[in-house]
Amino acid sequence: MKQSNSQRAYHHRMAQRRRRKLQQKLPIFVLSILLIGIIGCGFFIIKKQLNGQRQRTGLDHQESEIQSAETLIQETPAETSAPVTIDLSFEVDHLLEEAEAAALGYDYDKAIELLQSSQYFGTDTQVDQAVAQYQEIRNSLKPYDLSKITHVFFHTLVIDESKAFDGDEDEKGYNQVMTTKDEFLKILQSMYDRGFVLVRLHDIAHEVTAEDGTVHMERGTILLPEGKQAFVMSQDDVCYYKYMEGDGFAYRMVIGEDGKPTCQMKMEDGTISEGAYDLVPILEEFIQEHPDFSYKGARAVIAFTGYEGILGYRTAASDSTSPTFDQDCQDAAAVAQCLRDNGWELASHSWGHRDLGNIEYEKFVTDSNKWENEVESLIGPTDIILFPFGADVGDWHPYTHENKRFQYLWDLGFRYFCNVDSNQYWIQIGTDFVRQGRRNLDGFRMWKDIEAGSDTSKRKLDDLFRSEDVFSPNRPTPVLWE
Repeated sequence: MKQSNSQRAYHHRMAQRRRRKLQQKLPIFVLSILLIGIIGCGFFIIKKQLNGQRQRTGLDHQESEIQSAETLIQETPAETSAPVTIDLSFEVDHLLEEAEAAALGYDYDKAIELLQSSQYFGTDTQVDQAVAQYQEIRNSLKPYDLSKITHVFFHTLVIDESKAFDGDEDEKGYNQVMTTKDEFLKILQSMYDRGFVLVRLHDIAHEVTAEDGTVHMERGTILLPEGKQAFVMSQDDVCYYKYMEGDGFAYRMVIGEDGKPTCQMKMEDGTISEGAYDLVPILEEFIQEHPDFSYKGARAVIAFTGYEGILGYRTAASDSTSPTFDQDCQDAAAVAQCLRDNGWELASHSWGHRDLGNIEYEKFVTDSNKWENEVESLIGPTDIILFPFGADVGDWHPYTHENKRFQYLWDLGFRYFCNVDSNQYWIQIGTDFVRQGRRNLDGFRMWKDIEAGSDTSKRKLDDLFRSEDVFSPNRPTPVLWE
């Protein structure tokens, strides 16, 4: 996307400051080494002189000379070195870098507040210029149209395509609903190049409690530069089911040495490797490289079932007799909190991956209660539910509390309800709920675009990327829905 003059000037100034910072550090380092060398030589020469004096004059004279030498040593630095001053430019540079990090994520208010609350505001030209620059950019931002926020979603990413697409009984399912790591990276790059910016579901609207105790949804304000496009991302079934073992997927999610969530994968030789083996660490790395891809630190929504545990840990009640059950529950809860701490939103995908809109009401209630008892008890309260199969609990009309399935979920604390819809946008902001349609970016959906050829009326993903440029050549074709 094109940058404004203010943005270009700002980034040019940041680059100059980083170069200047490096140039400032070098002479100070060299001077420090020289001073240490001079003082060290002085000690050595004086000590050598004292040793000679001791041999000539005896002990009494030796003590006298030592005292004189000590006096000389104490005076030497003051006489031979210039007064040491603290270079405050390092501290200013650190402050400006903190503000820059906030600004790159479109949080100009935070950047401005950080600078204005510092001791350097009003006294340092660089700080004052940065404040003026951020204020100018902030004033140029436009409120984004909340009705034009698309929502894309994925399942667990295929890491080793040769294992996922090896002709076994699970191949068709992987081919239909999974996305490969390479495809995901290409999708991210395409969306970034087209100006997409990741936002939270809670940025669209948030719950407010009135003075009388009633609650309602209040529309959010998303401020972005002209030409940017807001979107939400989610991932279903982040559980690493048993049937996926050995098929080229991550094994479980853990907390990395840097304190961020990452993944483990079982390698061919049986060893466990830690790295970017699924959506969470891959997206995290991409945002670290492209901080302007995330609005104020936004990350994706991560959704769990519960029937085989979550995050690769066997936390279901059916596993309670396992000797590692208690530890698995503790570890899963810790990773879930790590996800929250790093900006990820957590969601329900039902307990048993059930069609909540069509199963018998008693089974609907049982499943919802199991999710609350076995999953929410580990990850903490969440107000987001992503319907399995996209099967909503109502039609396209706004929910009413006469809908007992909606009412039951609402009483459990859910406020954000997401189905599946192939249209570019579908958002419904009700009095006390938000609904949004999600778009599956998987093998089946990409293949349908490829089959459509030049018939744009049947192509559903061209606003995001060209499927022909993303679709893996290792996939079996055609990709059929069975």
